[in-house]
Amino acid sequence: MNSIPTTALGLAEHGLPVLPLRADKRPFGNCRACEDLSCGGRPNMATPGPCACPWPCHGWAAATTDPTVLASPQWMAAWRRARAIGYHPGGAGVTVVDLDSPAAVGWARTTLPPTVTVATTRGEHWIYRGAMRSVNAVRAGVDIKSAMSYARWLGPGTGTLTELPNVVRALAEKKPTVARSAPRAVAVPAPAGGGACRHRSPAYLERGIAMAEQRITDAPSAVHATVYRTFLAVLSAHGRCGCLTDSHIGRLFTAAQAKGESPRHCTDAWTNATTALGM
Repeated sequence: MNSIPTTALGLAEHGLPVLPLRADKRPFGNCRACEDLSCGGRPNMATPGPCACPWPCHGWAAATTDPTVLASPQWMAAWRRARAIGYHPGGAGVTVVDLDSPAAVGWARTTLPPTVTVATTRGEHWIYRGAMRSVNAVRAGVDIKSAMSYARWLGPGTGTLTELPNVVRALAEKKPTVARSAPRAVAVPAPAGGGACRHRSPAYLERGIAMAEQRITDAPSAVHATVYRTFLAVLSAHGRCGCLTDSHIGRLFTAAQAKGESPRHCTDAWTNATTALGM
């Protein structure tokens, strides 16, 4: 008998926003727009505001404590297929320091104050009271999962929950590692008509890329959605005439990663934008 739905409902009753995870630890993507996570697992794919999708899609944004939602037919179908429980740490007011190797665990034991610890397959989760922005790869084998992120529920752990220390907050101030190579330039057909392309003006294209970089850099929240919408806007304006180069796309990826996006998320957002535009 699958005890995951019962456990998830119990966690939600105690204020932990939960979501079902597949065997590969990824969230489900069950609606047509999100089938097989073609949306990248993030909310607000194309428009601002909450996602209206009734299925347990969109990664961390699907996590909920609402018993009506959790008991809906769509969600119960996902829970029956689930192989693990995910939760949104930031939504529960906590931060998970994900230590993914013995070396990372050793670093934490000599650097971080004691708190609740949970054993994982390759290391430990150290959980603190207090939310912050999530950042991957703050150092070797260490990710911070809190706002706009999800973690796998592996049990209550041991120890006493302590306040989020400044040493963890300071880790998020360091820029994450940027991918060394830019993605490939977009290969799409030139506009119909064969006329001169206005985007080939260096000033016009430079202004567009600079504005896109600034939009991502200035995003106070909803970084995933902002990155996607910005990529979509750039591709809409410059993607069909062959103007974009590796350098232009690399600048956008660099801006996104400086806000905490991983290279994989950047690639997913770019792919989803090109798909949405039929490129």
